[in-house]
Amino acid sequence: MNKSLQEIVKQHVQLTTELLKPAVLADHKQVTSLSIKKSAIEPLVHSFEQYQSLLAQENELEEMQQSGDDEIAMLAKEELKQVQIDLETLTTSIEKQLVNADDHSIGSVILEIRAGVGGDEAAIWAGDIEEMYTRYASSRGWKIEEMERSVADMGGSKAVMLNITGEGVWANLAFESGTHQVKRVPATEAQGRVHTSTATVAVLPEPEEVEVELDTKDVQEKITTATGPGGQNVNKVATAVHLIHEPSGIEVRMQDTKSQAQNREKAWKLLRARLYEKQKAEVDAKRAETRQSLIGTGSRAEKIRTYRYKDNQVVDHRVNTSHNLTDFMSGNIQSVLDLLIEAETANRLAEL
Repeated sequence: MNKSLQEIVKQHVQLTTELLKPAVLADHKQVTSLSIKKSAIEPLVHSFEQYQSLLAQENELEEMQQSGDDEIAMLAKEELKQVQIDLETLTTSIEKQLVNADDHSIGSVILEIRAGVGGDEAAIWAGDIEEMYTRYASSRGWKIEEMERSVADMGGSKAVMLNITGEGVWANLAFESGTHQVKRVPATEAQGRVHTSTATVAVLPEPEEVEVELDTKDVQEKITTATGPGGQNVNKVATAVHLIHEPSGIEVRMQDTKSQAQNREKAWKLLRARLYEKQKAEVDAKRAETRQSLIGTGSRAEKIRTYRYKDNQVVDHRVNTSHNLTDFMSGNIQSVLDLLIEAETANRLAEL
């Protein structure tokens, strides 16, 4: 633990130095990325400073016990008990922070929401889920950028892709991937019958370029005309970008903007995220062989939560807890996220 903490202190110093460089200060994206990483490890740095201070106090008090003065030795003994209790509490806290440090260092995610089973109602439900997440993200002060959207005829979205950036974004949204099931009477239902519909959510950590094993020579890039509605220029101007990563077979198409350059930037960003997800899943699969995850695999086919409108209740099936639906859909989802983080932290600590 000591070695890991010293490495983090060293990293904090390096990040502080980087953020003072004029070239970095001129690059808004780099400043944001480095600031998020620095903020993520600052609590650990402060905890390590406290830890070192308590160790010094412990050594000093142990020496005082050997001073030969009975009164001083007795006082030192009493104070030493409290210092050792504080050390034990702080050590537990540091261990929890350490096992989650990597999660906090990722400050950008791609959130995909897709209508599942249920026809028009599923698309409306996907739109409701999106609104829930955007309200939550706004309450955290995160930046939300729409990357792609497929609008449904009766409202909502067949699919939507958002890039969300901010401190703690991956640490908090990491466990939201999966199937979100709703039980309610759809607005399109004349008989007042309760229907069950679903929307799938996938949260992809957006990695640094250097973190992904991606050789640009392995990627085939095609520039084509965009398809679908959007005016007479849609099928004439070549602005759509189609990327194919040949080793993995992953394909990405982006035609969200009229700018070929912007579409290319978004397409490469999405390709890196999907490739990172694939590489991470392979590592996680090996880890999953040794234990059954309390949180779940994050698979899109896995039902993680049920939203029951009749009971005004949301049930999270992984931690088996119920929450007020009205409050939840308003974006107040932190309480269940904290439970999921706590459960995963316990799993990670058990592996140490």
